[in-house]
Amino acid sequence: TDPGGHVHVGEWALCDPRSLGPMTRRPRRLIAAGALVLMSAGWPDASAAETPAGQMTWALHFSLAPTLFEPAETAGLITPFMLLYALHDALVKPMPDKVMAPSLAESWSTSNDGLVYEFLLRKGAMFHNGEPVTADDVKFSFDRYRGISARALKEKVAAIETPDARRVRFRLKEPWPDFLAYYATPATGAAWIVPKKHVEKVGEDGFKKAPVGAGPYKFVSFSPGIELVLDAFDGYWRKTPGVKRLVFKAVPDASTRLAMLKRGEVDIAYAVNGELGEEVRRTPGLSLRPAPFIATHWLLFADQWDPGSPWHDRRVRLAANHAVDRQAINQAITLGFSKITGSIIPTSFEFYWPPPVRPYDQSWARRLLAEA
Repeated sequence: TDPGGHVHVGEWALCDPRSLGPMTRRPRRLIAAGALVLMSAGWPDASAAETPAGQMTWALHFSLAPTLFEPAETAGLITPFMLLYALHDALVKPMPDKVMAPSLAESWSTSNDGLVYEFLLRKGAMFHNGEPVTADDVKFSFDRYRGISARALKEKVAAIETPDARRVRFRLKEPWPDFLAYYATPATGAAWIVPKKHVEKVGEDGFKKAPVGAGPYKFVSFSPGIELVLDAFDGYWRKTPGVKRLVFKAVPDASTRLAMLKRGEVDIAYAVNGELGEEVRRTPGLSLRPAPFIATHWLLFADQWDPGSPWHDRRVRLAANHAVDRQAINQAITLGFSKITGSIIPTSFEFYWPPPVRPYDQSWARRLLAEA
């Protein structure tokens, strides 16, 4: 929470739910639009509560499925991390103050030759079933990871050593500067740790039906495609969350999400774009906020590599660039909250180079097409 009492739920996918203030009473309604989140200013101070209280209900813009809270199957999308940050924890993960923040690993080091990465696990970290998080769980979680980039990770890791219960050592086949970029960010789910003994006991299917993690919230119930219910875990190493219960509801239709907000059936809703977003702004008790996540969108003309395609001519591609009114699209779809960039690379990435944005110019676009 910020000093004004606003809860920055737009950063949910990149922070622990602990950052949400305590719910000593039911909050006023909140909502999101596109990359936007709506929230209320009437939140109590985070320091006021000592125990979790209240319920926060979220209207999600996607359908709920077990793969979304299974780290081993995480795709290269930010969406599953909304649930992973609640249910699970990682050795290292992005937090609001750091791109790679220590979590289940209190520290890590890299050898001078770049071949060895060693992680020291945090004392007192435990899973929801009371079992401690150990080096064996870290190795097990990496070995069972089968999501996006699993092949790239496992082809470059020669061995994983567990000298003791609190130390894990990754040995690479050759120096790979991008190891942590793949392992310790939402690029993959490989660093998110699950309990080895429990998974082996209940099996893969049993784990999907009732996942056990090391995150700030524990599994209560799941209705496929409808609703996921989580309760605060008082054994979470960082701190017990202020909100007692989180309820995630799958509501794919934007107008339905808005109607639920107006009726008070949910507190937060994601992805309400365009005209619906404008309606939110006109509705007393609702607030519109951008969700500051990284998602760069662009058009790819794959035919440009074919000499027989019109797109092979650079002037045609430039004409298309000049014919797109990005600001008008930005205003119409995300109400002006999106950031216009001239690159497919997110601006927050290290060494980002800001190329010039082609201005909207229909006459120049026509001239280029005529020349082509």
